[in-house]
Amino acid sequence: MTSIKELLRAEEDGSISFGDYELDQKTKKADFEFQGDIYKVKTFKEITKLERNDTFVYESVPGTAVKDYSETETGVEFIVAGPDDAQITLGMEDDMVYRVILNDNNIGNIKTSLGGKLSFSVKLQKTDEVKVEIVRVG
Repeated sequence: MTSIKELLRAEEDGSISFGDYELDQKTKKADFEFQGDIYKVKTFKEITKLERNDTFVYESVPGTAVKDYSETETGVEFIVAGPDDAQITLGMEDDMVYRVILNDNNIGNIKTSLGGKLSFSVKLQKTDEVKVEIVRVG
């Protein structure tokens, strides 16, 4: 998967795609309206960060490209790509347990902090992409 050259775009299936890990300088796109919410992305080779209505949604270090990001009542799903392994942090519900599934492999349950942050790592190579599913379990 290549980077998202528009930085942030709506997909026909109701999801969004964002991020460009090939940029050398931090670039942002703000005031992107999607399904009644306002999104902002900041992205380049060192970090990709997404906010919705000024609230933290996604961050990766180093930068990544995210395709088909969608939220459900019980979690989120997306496909992530990047040139190197990445640490991903998501804004989820406070003090909740989520199952993290990478490429259909359950890597275990992770409890969010009181701030609702859920962090995990993905192994990436420039040509690889990883399907991520986060499901609330309790």
